[in-house]
Amino acid sequence: MMKKIVITLSVVAAVLLGVLVFVWVSKHKLVKDLNLEKEDLTTELVALQNDYATLTSINQAINDSLDVEREKVGQLIERLQKTEATNRSKIRQYEKELGTLRSIMKGYIVQIDSLNTLNTALRQQATEARQEAEESRKQYDELVTTTEALSAKASAGAVVKARGVVLSAINASNKETDRSSRVEKLRTCLSLIVNSIAEKGPKIIYIRVKGPDGILMTGDQQRIFTVDGEEMIYSASREVDYQGDEVEVCIYFASGQGFVKGIYNVEVYSSEIKLGSADLLLR
Repeated sequence: MMKKIVITLSVVAAVLLGVLVFVWVSKHKLVKDLNLEKEDLTTELVALQNDYATLTSINQAINDSLDVEREKVGQLIERLQKTEATNRSKIRQYEKELGTLRSIMKGYIVQIDSLNTLNTALRQQATEARQEAEESRKQYDELVTTTEALSAKASAGAVVKARGVVLSAINASNKETDRSSRVEKLRTCLSLIVNSIAEKGPKIIYIRVKGPDGILMTGDQQRIFTVDGEEMIYSASREVDYQGDEVEVCIYFASGQGFVKGIYNVEVYSSEIKLGSADLLLR
């Protein structure tokens, strides 16, 4: 009888041990699975955190909102790390929050892409506008240059010019001579050439006579004229009525101190340009 009882108890003990082993193994597997789920969730949250870190926008309001979402992801990771893997309700809650944060991030990605596309288009338009403005400026500069060149040509064409400048010495009988002792005055002759577009009316022609020593010869007092904005001293001058046709002009200069041997030079000017020059040798 006693033997039967021992056998029965042994069987019951074996069954209980088997049940306990099965329960322990099942629980251990469940805990392991829950830990794996927690690790996977943590990995996904860290990946989401990294994705948020790479997002940026040209819109400051969106950047501010992204900062808020980054903070939420960071807080969720901290909460998950403090939660036991066996707390399945919390784990499921965190999974839902992860899904929400992902959806929010996708919305921001769409907004950022749209803004970037718009910004790219605006930059392209701005570049094209700058190029058009630069092209217009170049065309304007070319037009101004052409206009100035034409104006300069017209101005140059309107200037009265001369030819045939001759310097000669005149004696008391009003005849030419090359002997310095007989010279009473020097005569400079030239012709103002035809110019139909030149301004008509009185024009003053100036001469500057230099002696053999290269010093400018003047009368009793120095007289000044202006040519192309520059003031110069002149020896003698004459006013001519110019009407666009060729005009012969002679200007005389008498030195109060006589003339010596050597080479004399004369330069002829109008108020606009130098008309020419000539030399004379006196013996």
